[in-house]
Amino acid sequence: MKLRPTVAGVFSIVALISTSLFAQWVPYPTAGAPRSPDGRVRLDAPTPRTPDGKPDLSGLWQTVRTGTGQVVVGADVSPLSRTSQFWNIGAGLQGDLPLRPWAFELRNKRIADQSKDNPDAHCLPIGLTQLHNHPQPRKMIQTPSLVLMLYEANGGIRQIFTDGRPLPSTDPQPWWYGYSIGKWEGDTLVVETTGFRDGGWLDVNGAPLTDQGKMTERFRRLDYGTLEIEVMVDDPKAYTKPFTAVKVRQRLMPDDELIEFVCAENEKSTQRFQK
Repeated sequence: MKLRPTVAGVFSIVALISTSLFAQWVPYPTAGAPRSPDGRVRLDAPTPRTPDGKPDLSGLWQTVRTGTGQVVVGADVSPLSRTSQFWNIGAGLQGDLPLRPWAFELRNKRIADQSKDNPDAHCLPIGLTQLHNHPQPRKMIQTPSLVLMLYEANGGIRQIFTDGRPLPSTDPQPWWYGYSIGKWEGDTLVVETTGFRDGGWLDVNGAPLTDQGKMTERFRRLDYGTLEIEVMVDDPKAYTKPFTAVKVRQRLMPDDELIEFVCAENEKSTQRFQK
């Protein structure tokens, strides 16, 4: 008998792992963190800054999950009524995503297949918008020329170059995370990413991202403990117009560290996925 695991089951396991096992190191005080007299980190303290005055985005961050109550009018697939952008990237919009007909059909097929081909369910790299909303934390390390993002989910590594280089223009090899460059506009780090692999997923439901896609992310550290990220997607191959669907907040996890998460080790689920 073939079993088709539900996506809810797959991702609830990931969430359980991330919330119950992330503290593998003995808690160790974060150097330089502002603290109250009882030793707790003051998350409402002012935004830390680098020697050149820019906001310092460094830290271990965990997504603050919120629902919107949005339901797509006329949708015949119930997963679109989910209120988390991790599941439905359009949950913060009025109405549905501006999908082209083929992309609309592809998303419906992915939903009907219970998202069994989502990269996260196969221990493969996850799309950037899924990562921003993923329950597992991520660590940001900021230097003058590079922002490095270490994703606990599937051990992902992403580089955002802030050294002035342009995006590749010579038909680069497509990457799971694309190629990212960033520049500062005041206190906001604006990141542009292109060069994605074709057939990507923006959410668990399967809203597509193609090799023509471009993402523009805006990172703002509002105070010591709060990071805000806004994402605009421009993919003329799959959507009729650009849209800003993601505005997520992440909370600092002081005195903590990432775990080593090796999804493929002893993995036995995919052999039971229905073809």
